[in-house]
Formats: sequence, structure tokens, C-alpha cells
Amino acid sequence: MTDTPKTGPVLFDLDEPISTSPADAPAVPDVDLPPTPAAMQRVASLAAARPNRLARWFWGLLVSLVGFFVGVAAWDFIMGLLERSPFLGWIAIGLMGLFCGVLLLIAVREFAAFARLRRVDRIQTGAAEALADNNLTRARSVTGQITTLYRNRDDTSWGREEFNSKQADILDADGLLGLAETTILAPLDARARLEVEAAARQVATVTAIVPLALADVFTALTSNMRMIRRIAEIYEGRAGTLGTWRLTKQVLTHLVATGAVAVGDDLIGSVAGGGVLSKVSRRFGEGVINGALTARVGVAAMEVCRPLPFNTERRPSVTSLVKRSLTGLFGMGSNGS
Repeated sequence: MTDTPKTGPVLFDLDEPISTSPADAPAVPDVDLPPTPAAMQRVASLAAARPNRLARWFWGLLVSLVGFFVGVAAWDFIMGLLERSPFLGWIAIGLMGLFCGVLLLIAVREFAAFARLRRVDRIQTGAAEALADNNLTRARSVTGQITTLYRNRDDTSWGREEFNSKQADILDADGLLGLAETTILAPLDARARLEVEAAARQVATVTAIVPLALADVFTALTSNMRMIRRIAEIYEGRAGTLGTWRLTKQVLTHLVATGAVAVGDDLIGSVAGGGVLSKVSRRFGEGVINGALTARVGVAAMEVCRPLPFNTERRPSVTSLVKRSLTGLFGMGSNGS
């Protein structure tokens, strides 16, 4: 005869009573992880991504079809209006002609902007070749193109006069291009750094303060494109709308290819207390990081738009740019460090 197992609750005797107070619960471990710079990484990835060929065909055909249907509808409307009221029909034709004229002017401006960008590219290529071969003749040709490029700029008049007065004494390519850097391009570099600092400050502020979804991504994209356009204008690029997008893709593609959009602990520590901010507020930490990445984009834009590579003049430091742009913004010291 077997024993029947007992059913029902089972009681266990505990030596210590169980505390149900939340105050007695163990503390949550503080995992020191830097905030993820999602905004700038997504912006860089989206802008630098190579477009799909099928997608290009789709959007090209869609724009063509819409333009064709709009053109046919406008033609039918104007012809019908001419039959009903010749006076109103001619007014419509005049307005359509003015509109087409404005479109033609916009197209000419865009082509001129691309021509200016190609001109700066040729100067950069010539300067690189002159430095590599130490070719004084090629260097004099490059500096001549630079002075011609800025001949109508009042803010470079003193630098051009200083360069013209000293260039005859320079007998090597490196020294001649260095003289052009220090006399002609140094004031433009200072203005470009101010634009980078302003863009980094704006992106960091919006990321830290505005809680709306995708607001940081939109602000990062618009601020960086505006910054790149203004840097191009400072260096006499005046990229235009399509040219600005081309420059933006070129700059962000370079950053993605070199891994410059990846942020590590070294950047957090170098950005004037970024590690402390990330512990106090995740949004403030992301703001500092996105501002630092915007500064990286700005430095890359300066290298792309600048007629000469940084040789004699020092390349702007991302850390110093971020410190100047964000000092006092999140309470990061007031001693100017």
C-alpha cells in the first residue's frame, strides 16, 4: 500500500523575515555608457548613402510624368482661355513666360555655382601637385588663380596686397602657398570657424531642449546644410541649392568612410565635461555629442571648400571648436577653458 501525496500549500520556514520596503532594495548599478549620437549618425548615413538605381529611375520618371501632365494641362488651359477671352489668355501667356524666365535664371545660377565649385576643385588639385613636386611655377599659377578668385572681395584686399608685396621674395612652392594661406585665407578661416561654432551650438541646444521626436534629426540636417553652404560662400563657392546638396553628400560621405561619425569615450571626455552631462541628463549628453559631430562636419567642409589644404595654418581642432561653442550653454564652466 503506497502513501498518497498530500496536496495543498507547502510552508517553508525562513530564518530571516523578508523585507517588502522599497528602501531596502539594492541600488541599480550605474552603467557608464555614453549617450548614442543617433541624430548625427542617422543624418550622415542618410545623406551619404548611395542611391539605388531603381529608385533613381522611379523618381526620375515620376518627375517627368508630373511635369508632362502639368505642362499639357497648362497648355490646354491657356489655349481654352485664349478662345474664351483673348485678353486674359495673353495675360496668362505673359505670366507663364515670366515664370519660365525665372526658372531659366535659377538654372543659370545653379550651373554657375557648379562652375565655381569645379574652379575651387582645380585650385585644390593644383596646390596638392605643387606641394608634392615642390614646383614653384605651378605654385605661382595656383596663387595667381587664388588672387583672381578673390579680386572682388573687399575682405581679402589687405591680404592680397600683402601677398603681392612679398611673393617675389619666396623661392619655394611650400613657402609661397604658405604665404597665401597666412595672408589671404586666414581671415576667411576665422569666419568659417565662427559658422561651425554657431551650427554646433544650435544642434546641441535643440537636441538637449526640444523633446519632439525627430526634431534633433531635422535640426541637424538643416543646420549642417546651412553651415556647409555658408562655408562655401565664405571661400567663394556659393554652391546654390543643388551644389549645397552635392557638397553635403561629399562631406558626409568622407566622414562615414573614415569613421569620423563614430563617437568614443575619448570624445566624451574631451568635450568640456561631456561625461558629467551624460550622467546628469541623457538629452544634454546627446546634445554635446551631436554638437561635436557637427563641428567635425564643419571642419571637413572647410577642407572641401578651402582652395588650399591646411599646410602652414593649423587645421581647426574639433575639441577647441566645441569648447568655444558650448562654453556656458550647459553650465560647462565660465573660465573660458
